[in-house]
Amino acid sequence: MDGSTSLILSFVEMGGLFAPIAFILFHIVRQFLFIPVVVVCLAGGLLFGSVFGIIFSIIGLTLSSVLLFFILRIFPTVHSKLHHIKLKWFGPYMNLTRGQIALLKLIPFMHFQLLSYCLLERNPDFRDYVVNSLYTNIPVVVFYTVFGQFFNHFSPTMAVMFLLALSALIVLLREKFIVIKWQDFF
Repeated sequence: MDGSTSLILSFVEMGGLFAPIAFILFHIVRQFLFIPVVVVCLAGGLLFGSVFGIIFSIIGLTLSSVLLFFILRIFPTVHSKLHHIKLKWFGPYMNLTRGQIALLKLIPFMHFQLLSYCLLERNPDFRDYVVNSLYTNIPVVVFYTVFGQFFNHFSPTMAVMFLLALSALIVLLREKFIVIKWQDFF
């Protein structure tokens, strides 16, 4: 281990109860600092181990989603901006299922708040949104916390195969019907 990694690990060991709380708060602040979820989950696995890293990351990401819920209620401009991005990326008729959202969160370059917004459109009730947000956060947290250490060893071919497999799963888990308004059809 190099000096900086051992310094961080010793800080976490000495931090006691403050270190997990700071890590969870960092998950919440992460969205304003434009730090990818993947990086924070990998850091959680390194700092706290797989089990506690998963627990703290799930708590942090769920609280981050709760904060986004209230931000979208308070600031309608943020809501309209995310809606515009959703229309641009997915089109007006795409409704992502919970499984698709969970798989899309696994792709490192996907807009995490946009996916949370898509989940909010499907579940506008606060309780349903939080429960579904928790369910969709579990795969990304487990995957990147536990298996994140192996990404350094992936060849470019393995990374492309992984992204193609995720793309195939996203297509398989889609809704099987699309409702198009009569005016838009003609």
